[in-house]
Amino acid sequence: MKPSLLSLTYEGCKEWMKENGEPAFRAKQVFEWLYQKRVESMEEMTNLPKALRAKLQETFTMTRLREKLRQTSTDGTIKFLFELEDNYSIETVLMRHDYGNSLCVTTQVGCRLGCTFCASGLGGLQRNLEAGEIVAQVLDVQRALDQSEERIDSIVVMGIGEPFDNYDNLMAFLRTVNDDEGLNIGARHITVSTSGMVPKIYRFADEGLQINFAVSLHAPNSEIRGRLMPINRAFPVHKLMDAIDYYQQKTNRRITYEYGLFGGVNDQVEHAEELADLIGHTKGHVNLIPVNDVPEKDYVRSTRADIFAFERTLKARGINVTIRREQGHDIDAACGQLRAKETG
Repeated sequence: MKPSLLSLTYEGCKEWMKENGEPAFRAKQVFEWLYQKRVESMEEMTNLPKALRAKLQETFTMTRLREKLRQTSTDGTIKFLFELEDNYSIETVLMRHDYGNSLCVTTQVGCRLGCTFCASGLGGLQRNLEAGEIVAQVLDVQRALDQSEERIDSIVVMGIGEPFDNYDNLMAFLRTVNDDEGLNIGARHITVSTSGMVPKIYRFADEGLQINFAVSLHAPNSEIRGRLMPINRAFPVHKLMDAIDYYQQKTNRRITYEYGLFGGVNDQVEHAEELADLIGHTKGHVNLIPVNDVPEKDYVRSTRADIFAFERTLKARGINVTIRREQGHDIDAACGQLRAKETG
């Protein structure tokens, strides 16, 4: 099976041109067609020699996603259900904020981590996405926005799957969307989230990127986290915090801790106190997430009183904290719900 042209980074495209006896500026032309003009076929790259276009077509495919469904929320959030060329489905979500349009992309078809509160992994992991399939999500949504002269201002890699479980394709995607010749989205407007794959956190710290980094923590200790997230058995909280300390030493970047609030499980004042003890030494921000109900799971939403008591406790301990504004509550908001409904 031929690789996708969209999986090539700009440096990779220049290297391919060199190996095929083409001048380096041809890579710039290809990237301009792909990411500025957003063409959907190599035939449209009309300033390339016919022989080069033929060689590109012989060597690469152009990843295409088929839009199966589009749900629009009353708050402007849009959830896209895309079908891949092998008929698997993935979700991509456009969220509208005061500061611009943010796109949440998917990195895997399903997920193997089995977090007990998540709809994304209900069918297990089917396969990793190629870098070009992650890039194509951004391009397809940007084409939709082109009609209203809008643009994607930021990207969050928090959709279906564990990004660090598809590390090499993730990194190729990040380099393309960040590259001046690619989609030119600034590093500080890109966020990658992990459930805590500790070896990959060390590797990511050594990449030297200025990309924002988030960790799905969801618990103040290993006992509770182990019930919520099986990955904690391999990488318990103390090992995760060691990796976070290393990341901050290498990058001096702030961490965002994603913390889902589950009624009666991890949402009491004593849990907030324990969380403050755990992360207080780090440079971080806690993003509290009142959990969306997932019909297939048994967790209940925290009460408003518990949510705000948790927030107040963290603030009193000097922890930077916000409560995530709910978006798309009326359109199968939880990751994987729409895909599960369509395929189930």
